[in-house]
Amino acid sequence: MWLDRISGHSNPLGAPLHSRASPIPRRSSSYLSPGPHSNRPGAGPQSSPLSISPTPNGSTTSLPGLVRGLHEGSVLRQSATRPRPPDVADPLEVLNRIIGGKKGETSDADVPVSTSVPESKPSQLMEDIPFEGLSLQEFVADESDWWKTSRSDVGSQSVQQFEKERDKFQELHTAITGCDDVSKSVELYLNDFQRELGAVSAEIETLQARSVQLNAMLENRRNLERLLGPAVEEISISPRAVRLIAEGPIDENWLRALNDIETRSASIESKISASTSAKAIEDVRPLLTDIKNKAVERIRDYLVSQIRSLRSPNINAQILQQQRMVRFKDLYSYLWRAHRTLAEEITQAYINTMRWYYLSNFTRYLQALERIRLWPSDRNEVLGGDPSAQRAAHIIPGSRSGAAAHDPFSLGRRVDILRTSNHAAISSYVAEEDHSFHGIEIPFRNFHLALVDNVSAEYSFMTEMFSTMSLHQISRKAIEIFDPVFSLGHGLTKQLIENSTDLLGVLICVRLNQQAAFELQRRKIPAADSYINGVNMQLWPRFQVIMDIQCESLKKVASQTGRGAMSALSLAGGDDASRSSAPHFLTQRFGQLLHGILVLSSEAGDDEPVSHSLTRLTAEFDALLTKLSRILKGNA
Repeated sequence: MWLDRISGHSNPLGAPLHSRASPIPRRSSSYLSPGPHSNRPGAGPQSSPLSISPTPNGSTTSLPGLVRGLHEGSVLRQSATRPRPPDVADPLEVLNRIIGGKKGETSDADVPVSTSVPESKPSQLMEDIPFEGLSLQEFVADESDWWKTSRSDVGSQSVQQFEKERDKFQELHTAITGCDDVSKSVELYLNDFQRELGAVSAEIETLQARSVQLNAMLENRRNLERLLGPAVEEISISPRAVRLIAEGPIDENWLRALNDIETRSASIESKISASTSAKAIEDVRPLLTDIKNKAVERIRDYLVSQIRSLRSPNINAQILQQQRMVRFKDLYSYLWRAHRTLAEEITQAYINTMRWYYLSNFTRYLQALERIRLWPSDRNEVLGGDPSAQRAAHIIPGSRSGAAAHDPFSLGRRVDILRTSNHAAISSYVAEEDHSFHGIEIPFRNFHLALVDNVSAEYSFMTEMFSTMSLHQISRKAIEIFDPVFSLGHGLTKQLIENSTDLLGVLICVRLNQQAAFELQRRKIPAADSYINGVNMQLWPRFQVIMDIQCESLKKVASQTGRGAMSALSLAGGDDASRSSAPHFLTQRFGQLLHGILVLSSEAGDDEPVSHSLTRLTAEFDALLTKLSRILKGNA
């Protein structure tokens, strides 16, 4: 197995060649491990002297000669360097023991001389050799079948295998050539990419420097904004707010822009009044003045247009007030602060418009109430009147069956008007279409219900819309608006009670007027207090006049009874008095009238004139009864 070859020089005769005669020193190390027969990596034309020959024609020099040559070469090298220490074993003996040889068996003739540089040791064995427990020398001398087969077939197999795989090697060569071309193109591409990458790197460095510079500038700007931001914010005006004030529609956004400008205006004015005023404030001030003038102009136009809309026919003022005016009440407040004179002029224009509005509507409503048919008033509707004449007067010509007679001394269901829960006035259409007869309290109640509701609504609107005014000023403005309507109310009251002797009807109107006063106090509407007091000044005197008429009628009856017995018997009921168990008609009248007054005055105070009037009326009736009793007693 171990075949010694010398590159370029072989010794087939086995002549001893001494290594000490070689001009080139040999390497002390040798490949002692068995190597592959073929395809050994690292094998080249210059192989090691101890390498295994790939062909079966290699040298079969004896192993002892080889060991002896190695020993001599080692001696030469040791002599050339330094002597071996006595306590160190001879390397050759150690090697001989390892490979199974005898100590001291060396042959100078078996040592081949090599003049070439030996090969390097292969990285690994390509094939496992079956030594079967033999030494190297015994294994070589044995010449087993494996050795013969490998020696004879290795060359032929290598040539045949090469011829067989020649196309593959050619394809491999072509592929390697193509890879070289691709590698060159890739190299060129990578070179170009490297240059471009260098350019990009330079640009990135430039951008990084620029970014650092911009970051520094941004940080400086933030610091500046942090210091100057609040001051600039106080005097700056948003372009959007300016555009909205000048051109935008008046709505909630317009109000917000107006409030923002007013806030900035107050801040700027405060800074202007200070001694440390900046020049920027002086630059903003003319623009602020123009914006305020434009806002005042647009508010004026808006309010005037809404006031003009109130004069439209069949317009509902309360809807317009709530949806168009109260909703934007801040406009009037701003106008009051910015231009007081213009605000007062617009207020006066509104008062004049609403004065006309309520006067025209209440005039039409009063005309409808005048169409309500009332019980006719008669001078005989007194306690001492003639009953026969009274019954004849109640027949009204022109009616289908004549108007049903009503008793002016009986309260009946007339008191229900004070106890009803319906506080809505009848409409003009219903009043015009009603053909039944009613007392004077019906038109009086409906007119005053409408008046109270409208005064309350208008006063509430004015307190919200003109909130910059005091309540006393608002009350005066409301009275100025409703003054013509109050005159209509006074005229209606006078018309109803001027010629009437309906004592219960007048007293019912007094109670209705008191209810209206209580309702206005509950709603906290002081604008109609003077009107309510004026109506009271009309009703109570008329009540006293009618009460005086009743007392005078009783006195007149008493004076007539003194002229003769026939007159007294006539008043007493004539011949029917002895046959009837009913009270005298005068007693019935007095009892019904007294009952009605007491029912209507059940919750009245002691300061009213009703008590004094009843005392007078009762005294007159007692006097009449006393006189009649004397006459009847004398006739008996």
